[in-house]
Order: sequence, then C-alpha cells, then structure tokens
Amino acid sequence: MRLLFFGSPGVAVPFLEACLDAGHEVAAVLTQPDKPAGRGLELKAPAVKEAARRLGLSVLQPERPSDLTHQLRALEADMAVVVAYGRILKPDLLAVTDHGFMNVHFSLLPAYRGAAPVQWALMRGESRTGVTLFWLDAGMDTGPVQRLAGLEVPPDEDAVSLFPRLVALGVAELGAALADVAAGRLRRAPQGGPATLAPKLTAEDARIGFDMPAAEIHNRTRGLAAGPGAWFSARSGDRALRVKLFKTGLADASATGRPGRIVVVEPDGGVLIQCGPGILRLREVQPEGKKRLPASEFLKGLRLKAGDSILGPV
Repeated sequence: MRLLFFGSPGVAVPFLEACLDAGHEVAAVLTQPDKPAGRGLELKAPAVKEAARRLGLSVLQPERPSDLTHQLRALEADMAVVVAYGRILKPDLLAVTDHGFMNVHFSLLPAYRGAAPVQWALMRGESRTGVTLFWLDAGMDTGPVQRLAGLEVPPDEDAVSLFPRLVALGVAELGAALADVAAGRLRRAPQGGPATLAPKLTAEDARIGFDMPAAEIHNRTRGLAAGPGAWFSARSGDRALRVKLFKTGLADASATGRPGRIVVVEPDGGVLIQCGPGILRLREVQPEGKKRLPASEFLKGLRLKAGDSILGPV
C-alpha cells in the first residue's frame, strides 16, 4: 500500500521502519518542526525526521498540518499511520486518504485517552494495559478500533521497561493491521467500556508528599521513571532540596508515626519511610545537582538516621 506517516519522537521510529519492512511505500513523512534544544538552543530535528532522512523518505514539517491538505491529497495514499505525532489533525486532513488515518495508542482504549497513557496507567496501578490501533475521527482518541492487544504489568515494572514492551507489541500489531487493510479486511469496531483520561503531565503530578499512601507514591515513581521523574522536597540545612525518586517498593511492614519518619535503614541500601498510610521502601534517589545513589547514602549525606524525618526538622 501507499502510506503517509505522521510521527515525531523516537518511540515512533520503529513503526516507520515497520511500514517499510512490511513492503509498503511511504509517500511522505510528516513530523513536527525542528525545535531549539540544549544550552545553546540550537535547532534539533525530531527523531522521526532523522530516521526518514536516513531511509531516503520525503519529509514535511508543517506548523499547521491542515495547510498541506491539498498537497497530501495529491499523493493519493491508501491510508495514513499516526504514532505520537503531537498535533491535532482536523477532519479535512483526515479525508485525504482512501481508508483513513490509523493511530497507534499505548493503552486499551477507551481507557487512558490522551497524551500520557503509559504514565497514567502505571500511576493508577493498572495490572494490565496494551496497544490499540484505531481510526482517527474528530474526537480525542474516540475513533473505531482496527486491532487491540493487551499485556500484563508486573507490580514493580516502571515506564522505562514498559515502553519498549508496548512498542514491540505495537509494531507487531501494526504489521498485522496493514496486512488486514491491504487484503480488504477493514474493521471499525466501536470502543467499549468506561472511558478514562490520560492528560498531559504537569509539574504538580510529579511532586509527592509522604502524607500520600505508600502505594500511590510507588506508582507515581513507576509511571514517571522515564521522565519527568517523581520528586519530593527534603531539608538540607536552611534550604529545601529537591530529590528525585528512581526506584521504590512497598514494604511488608507496619509502623506508626508522622509521615516522612525514617523507620529502618536497611543493610542493602534501602530506606523504609512512614507514609500515610503504609511503608515505602526508597531504593535509589537523586538529589538535585548530584548523581543517582542508594537511598541510605543520601541519608548519610544529610546525617539522618532511623527515627528522624527525611523531610528535615519538623
């Protein structure tokens, strides 16, 4: 088939490659414009643009995709594939191909519609998630489904390890979906079940307090492990110190006391912290301006011990 491909970040690159590996023609790749990055604010190309250039494909980077409606219609594509493009596509643009625009979404729709489905599924403690390939319509992740596949999520898995598993599943499902469409087996099943949202993450979503339940802190750490990272504020001398959480766990223990109290410093570097309720095991943290280190080493630097508050004097 003759395809259009819409995508921007690195997570979309394997899907672009999969379209070609399956023997389809990619008439054009659309990605976001280059953006300033780094200390020098030099323009940096999206990962999909770099991959498309390497593969010898035509690249378009419109500020407003709808401006290219007539140009894209003239390419006479059979369908479009969309993976993390990062722009809203209007109905006039969605009509430029014969079959429509198929979006790869990293959740089991209608659960976790929105910009951050993987992060929110983990932050909500889901034990199962997956990938949905659906046809775009005027709504936000509301269109009919072509294929859907799920996988189990272990209780300690984080976004760093879950993203690659979802990408691998999605690539396999895309290959099957393209084969189905090429053979005339189009499926447009309505989404079923309760809808939930996965909005763009905010700075407040990443901030945790030890008055939160231990399970919620653990799940936020898991969900934000690939960025931006969950964090809490500790006291270092007369100033507040931002500390990122990288590895946490839930302790099978009970204790009483004010949230933030250090319950136990473990021999293997873990630290048990009283939450509200539950006990959180801190394994690995990163104080601002420093490298990642075991939680017990962080406590030594602040001269804290069991019985003290990790938040500093209270």
